[in-house]
Amino acid sequence: MVFSVIERISGVQWRAQGPAFLVAGGHSGIHWIIATIYILLPFIREDLGLSYTEAGSLITIFHTAALFANVGSGAIVDITGQRVLTQVASLLLGGIALTLIGLAKDFWILAILLVFVGLTHNLWHPAAIAYLSRKYPKNRGYSLSLHTLGASLGDTIAPLIAGLLLVWFPWQEAASFSALPVFAVAFALFMILGREDEVDRRIDGTQSSMRLKDYLLELVGLFKDRAIVWLCIMAGFRSMCQNGLLVYLPMLLKNIFGFGPVLLGTALTVMQIGGMISGPLAGIVSDKAGRRPVVLVGLVASTLIVFSFTLTMDPIVVFVMLGLLGFFLFAVRPVIHGWAMDLTPSQMHGSGVSLLFGTQSAFSLLVPVLAGLVADTWGLSAVFYGLAGAMFVATVLTFLMPKNR
Repeated sequence: MVFSVIERISGVQWRAQGPAFLVAGGHSGIHWIIATIYILLPFIREDLGLSYTEAGSLITIFHTAALFANVGSGAIVDITGQRVLTQVASLLLGGIALTLIGLAKDFWILAILLVFVGLTHNLWHPAAIAYLSRKYPKNRGYSLSLHTLGASLGDTIAPLIAGLLLVWFPWQEAASFSALPVFAVAFALFMILGREDEVDRRIDGTQSSMRLKDYLLELVGLFKDRAIVWLCIMAGFRSMCQNGLLVYLPMLLKNIFGFGPVLLGTALTVMQIGGMISGPLAGIVSDKAGRRPVVLVGLVASTLIVFSFTLTMDPIVVFVMLGLLGFFLFAVRPVIHGWAMDLTPSQMHGSGVSLLFGTQSAFSLLVPVLAGLVADTWGLSAVFYGLAGAMFVATVLTFLMPKNR
């Protein structure tokens, strides 16, 4: 009964959704890694005696590495066609880095390991989103919402598990234990989808590699497309707000509201659950009603909620706001990804994702450290004015998005 309802609403047969759910599981592993680091960061800062600026610098290093990963990750996917193998490699690299974080004793070792986590993060997305866009061309919004659902699942469970581990272990051991599920999902992806992807590439003609000359010509075309560039800039401003929230919401909850490890993990889980509920709904609606209206609603609501964090000191109200923020903030992620794939030629999906995520990483690069300077100077509340401003700019850009495509 439930499966038939999902089939009717999504337009995809239940049995055909297996690969999408498995890739979503891999995406969960990718986000599990960075979500664990976010929840550990306040305790790392305290243990190593770091300032807010230094703690924010670690996340800036992550975004810098993610930005550089975009330079080649899309090209690897489009030229080789190895979409599943690239996903597996990304999970393995991230799992190893998270394990080694458990052995780190100072700032610089952590910084080096966060470079690898950043490489992992943006190595994954071109391969996974290109895979899903090619496999479900008529249901991109829905399939990519499942991909985002996987991210939300990782972002939801990781804070809870990390919070519980922190009750029993120091942050180093909590980091190492948290890496185990990442290796498990990498193995499952390789064993189940590896062979299937090989067969699919033979059938759809992507078994042989794209010539470098042809690839470069297509790449130039992407940069000349005004709609694609505009979409990437809009996504960049939205990403500034989201990534700033992921760094400084835990610090706000711990340092201003006095949340302990378990309550902190629970609060962030509430936010992720909101995104888990809204993601598939937003994806399905965007497949039928268009991408722009769904994105506009999500961005307007997110702007208002982020600004409202500066107006309350009631922990119960904060919990409600976190749930609403997750519902609207994370709903637009798969819709933006689907919008980008709609605008990008199918043979360049990997590079289209790289351009999108590269822009997001570039815009997010200095947010953690600049927000840290703001927090050190004017207090944590001031950070949220800036984050709300970035989301407002994204809203305006979406409204002004070129309508010729």
